[in-house]
Amino acid sequence: MKPHSQPKNSRSLENSQLPGFDDLVARLHLAPESGQIWLDGKRMFMLHLSAFGALRRELIESLGIDRARGLLTRMGYLAGSKDAELVNSVRKDSSVYDAFSIGPQLHALEGVVRVEPVIVDVDVARGRFYTEFLWWGSIEDEAHTADYGVAADPVCWMQIGYASGYSSAFFGRRVIYREVECGAMGHEACRIIGKPVDDWPGVQEDLRYFDAQPFANRKIISLGAQNAATPSHFEQAPAVENLHKSRFKGRQLIGISAAFNSVCHMIDRVADTTAPVLLLGETGVGKEIFAQTLHAVSPRAERPFVAINCAAIPESLVETDLFGVEKGAFTGATISRPGRFELADTGSLFLDEIGCLSLAAQGKLLRVVQEGEVERVGGTKSCHLDVRIIAATNIDLELAVAKGNFRQDLLFRLNIFPIAIPPLRERREDIPILADYFLRRYCEIHKRHRTGFTERALDALLSYDWPGNVREVENVVERAIILSAEGGAMDIGHLPAAVAAGVGLPRPTTNQSAGLPTTRGSMQPGFTSSTPGVAHDQHVPDMSAVNHEGAPGSITASSLQAAIEHHRGNLSAVARALGVTRPRVAYQAKKLGMESLLRRRT
Repeated sequence: MKPHSQPKNSRSLENSQLPGFDDLVARLHLAPESGQIWLDGKRMFMLHLSAFGALRRELIESLGIDRARGLLTRMGYLAGSKDAELVNSVRKDSSVYDAFSIGPQLHALEGVVRVEPVIVDVDVARGRFYTEFLWWGSIEDEAHTADYGVAADPVCWMQIGYASGYSSAFFGRRVIYREVECGAMGHEACRIIGKPVDDWPGVQEDLRYFDAQPFANRKIISLGAQNAATPSHFEQAPAVENLHKSRFKGRQLIGISAAFNSVCHMIDRVADTTAPVLLLGETGVGKEIFAQTLHAVSPRAERPFVAINCAAIPESLVETDLFGVEKGAFTGATISRPGRFELADTGSLFLDEIGCLSLAAQGKLLRVVQEGEVERVGGTKSCHLDVRIIAATNIDLELAVAKGNFRQDLLFRLNIFPIAIPPLRERREDIPILADYFLRRYCEIHKRHRTGFTERALDALLSYDWPGNVREVENVVERAIILSAEGGAMDIGHLPAAVAAGVGLPRPTTNQSAGLPTTRGSMQPGFTSSTPGVAHDQHVPDMSAVNHEGAPGSITASSLQAAIEHHRGNLSAVARALGVTRPRVAYQAKKLGMESLLRRRT
């Protein structure tokens, strides 16, 4: 095969091999008597290549090639993010190269492809990333050629997603891979190149396959009270120099996880209707930007978008703010003025923290929702309005109804199309690209240059539970930019103590997996890193805990008790340490009589 060109100042890995597979194979457990396969405590399954080929063909023929490619790319990205958990639990004391090699080795171990490194030039602290690999025996090549013959374009979509997800989490910045040669096109092997998203020309074409909806990961230019973002205001995630200087404008809806994409699908389903939408989620998950996005992709996009935080208005002024006031209605009402509903006529009204409204205000709101009419305070006649209501809350409205704090009839009217936005700890795949986005944003705003996060800092970000969700990520990244040295990387010491304490916990599910090599050896030439290896807490219970019947991923009483004591009852941390889900920990704790020792974050 003809030699491939490589970038200046990088060194190729000729005839190199990745570290051995023994430590990974040891974590693969077959339990045929229970019909289960486990890899490091995570459930797996095998699938016939012919069955995968049939599924792939049906996706292409029913959805079209673009949508099928996007679905498989996102599927690969998420598979890679799951495999990335092994980075901290396998070879935790090894070189950075050995840790990075887990992704390609898992790709081979799972029967997807054999990977050979050509160039691996990565320096996390200095923000340098360039990799090049050869893929041999790709299952996607085989499936495609069996159905369609020789391809005109690269077809390893799922594997490209896998490589991009794995490398993004490992590097702490968004990395995109391109398949520049493909076995299905007649080449001897597939050749892929991975670089940070900003280093690729025309990267919009690549990124569109990672978004379940076209409005995901786009910038909203205007967040003004009456100036709605229109479809033309959505554009691809901008280069740093194009970001608005304002801290509050040009925000983006950022995410790649399955949970994030699920919310985007829900928004797309309801956008072209007039139905009220109720956004549910913890503080900081981004309910307002989801509301803005819903308005911007709806037929009302060119009409007003008006937002009001019901918790920030004194109770005595809520009604006048919402419904307006007539001159002379009370002392001080020297002029008549419209309320937020009138300002939002023909557009959308976003009622944030709606659970904070008084019962009296709720009664008037109910009339508006039911009848489409509003009456100003002190007024004598009703005004008909056409307003789409988008409400949001971080409290349990059903519980509020039970306590008599919220009207049940109003809840019935608002709860026609609820959308639950999951907390960040349940969509950790989004953490690296959120951190990268806020890094670029605040470096531009503050006129600073930072190369990225060290491995220790990135590990802390991925291990932390983020009770403040996306808003807390934003604050932590901005603080780290301010504290760190110009032109350098942000390290563990630049993070708040609570976040830094995440180091030592097993790295949770993130976006990490790349179609990488399969070889032997320790630190390879051409691969550099100035950052320390991933820290590990020796007292954290083994993630491959096995019960008395030997089924990996099950929880013994001793391992559960040790995890609960070590993490002081934190349900999420215990689940991560044991490598199982939160519901599974809760169930096992109840079964073993330890439920009272757990505490859930709400």
